[in-house]
Amino acid sequence: KIEQATDASLASENWALNMEICDIVNDTDEGPKDAIRAIRKRLLQNAGKNYTVVMYTLTVLETCVKNCGRRFHLLVSQKDFIQDLVKMIGPKNDPPTAVQEKVLSLIQSWADAFRTHPDMQGVVQVYTDLKNKGVEFPMTDLDSMAPIYTPQRSIPLTAPPPSTLPRVNPYVAHGGRPIAQSEVESGALPPTPVGLTPEQLNKLRRELDIVQRNMTVFGEMLAELVPGQEQHSEWELLQELQKTCHAMQTRVVELINKVANEEVTGELLRINDDMNNLFLRYERFEKRRTAIVTGQVKDTSATTAANNTQSESSSAADAAPLIDLGEPDVTSDFQKLALGGTGGAGSNPAAKPSGDEFDMFAQSRHSGDAGSKPSGSTYADNTNIDQLAVGLG
Repeated sequence: KIEQATDASLASENWALNMEICDIVNDTDEGPKDAIRAIRKRLLQNAGKNYTVVMYTLTVLETCVKNCGRRFHLLVSQKDFIQDLVKMIGPKNDPPTAVQEKVLSLIQSWADAFRTHPDMQGVVQVYTDLKNKGVEFPMTDLDSMAPIYTPQRSIPLTAPPPSTLPRVNPYVAHGGRPIAQSEVESGALPPTPVGLTPEQLNKLRRELDIVQRNMTVFGEMLAELVPGQEQHSEWELLQELQKTCHAMQTRVVELINKVANEEVTGELLRINDDMNNLFLRYERFEKRRTAIVTGQVKDTSATTAANNTQSESSSAADAAPLIDLGEPDVTSDFQKLALGGTGGAGSNPAAKPSGDEFDMFAQSRHSGDAGSKPSGSTYADNTNIDQLAVGLG
């Protein structure tokens, strides 16, 4: 899949395939390791040779970091993997400026995001070493970076052109990849953006922190849950988070048109972009879950029908002995009971218990199997190996 998504003949990024790779990484035990191995191999093989493939591979890597969970993050943040990225843009490979800036930008954003995670310090160490050596990192743009967590920072950025602000489609993510959704009507919004007071700005940032926390939980659940195997309470929580994030996104889109602060606008666009990724992942999760649950229902129906057919066959096989009471051993027992009179029980003590046991066994079989078989079976049936084979077959 990674080779297909990074083929040099592609006219542009294949976002559908990129997201499918993310699903595979999230849904399989070896997915993260296999993906990292394939990405590393693809980068090292094409470094200094084909930078179109390198750029597509870096895009796949960035997409996986944004859409996969902790298992993938642990591998990406390892020191040896980050050092391989740095070597790839070394002078001997003569990489284009765009590739250098892409790699440095990813390292910088991951170091910032993983800074507070003790088991993900490899990328932080490499980033710090590069900074100490005087390496200049590109200015971070919140609208194009690959955020994972919400770090406490204030980063300057370049605002989008004003012409893009009056009307925003909340399902157009960064990089120009389209995600279908009806456009949000913006007729009720004010014609020109307004400035924010310091108090309003602080309040807005607190609200955006709440939005980000909801998005983080939503993304972690999508990464950890396996479609069709989640608990009922987990599925309810996931649905509730999806509804909550949808409501929050509507408010975010409104603010994009209202706020004149460039930094806040960039942050809102970044949040909106992350929301789009989450909703796409949720839709794919829901489709896979529906397919699995529907398949289980069909399997259950088929099993029930087979059991009913088997039960009818067993009943038909057992019906003949119950009607035909002319078996020699049964007739003999009845004759002995009839001829014994008052002394029959004494002269043949085993005869009557045999009849009682037959009646009790037949009744218990009939009552015990009433839900699955219309009739029971005789004592002769249960001692007849051929009949048992038919009944159990």
